[in-house]
Amino acid sequence: MKMPPIALGLWQVWDKQECLNAVKTALEVGYRHFDSAQFYQNEGWLGEAIRDSDVPREEVYATTKISNENQSRRRVLESYDESLKTFGYDYFDLLLLHFPVSGVRQENWKLLEQIHDSGRAKEIGVSNYTVRHLEELLANCRIKPAVNQVELHVYLQQTELREFCHQHGIIVEAYSPIAKGRRHDNRVLLDIGKRYNKTPAQVMIRWCIDAGTVPLPKSVHAERIKENIDVFDFKLDSDDMKQIAALDENHRLAWDPSDVE
Repeated sequence: MKMPPIALGLWQVWDKQECLNAVKTALEVGYRHFDSAQFYQNEGWLGEAIRDSDVPREEVYATTKISNENQSRRRVLESYDESLKTFGYDYFDLLLLHFPVSGVRQENWKLLEQIHDSGRAKEIGVSNYTVRHLEELLANCRIKPAVNQVELHVYLQQTELREFCHQHGIIVEAYSPIAKGRRHDNRVLLDIGKRYNKTPAQVMIRWCIDAGTVPLPKSVHAERIKENIDVFDFKLDSDDMKQIAALDENHRLAWDPSDVE
């Protein structure tokens, strides 16, 4: 299926009932894309919430990621089998390598290609890869990564990385698209939001979409979950995009993979 243009991120959703409630609300208001990972420890709750809903599994796009501790030849395959068992279905729509772990990522990609060939992952990709890591992968892969999931928001726009991915047909997914709720008092965001009757968070999410990426906003609060998907009734114009481009500070809020050899 085609990837839905926005996802509910499940990072740091450690409580079962919170996770079930968040996914339930998200499905009710129109989300069909959910981003989990082995490290998040909520793959099973995501699967349970899907089964408890009226939404057929084939209408949901679900992601998981191979964690660092499982990025060895033995553990990639075994851990993915465990993830499927925990999830309660026989496939994920998207399987990613969570980080560009040194020394093993090329071998691990070949294992993801095997998983893809088996049909147990409809698409495969990577997360936190820089241009250098992607160039290495593209020079040696049989199946091109469908996705590169990275930290991306108005204060960390990653223009070079986005352009490289777009040139190679790799979808960019944006985690922390609202910068973890920080600096929403920025005057540019407030002014743009006022013109469209939108919050700064909605402007930030819309910027991700208009910049050609798929945002993964995370929340367990029903009103925020609803607010974050209410971004398809407006579009930023060229002047908005120009003003927001000036906000880029290369400001990271998460892990920086730039120095990973």
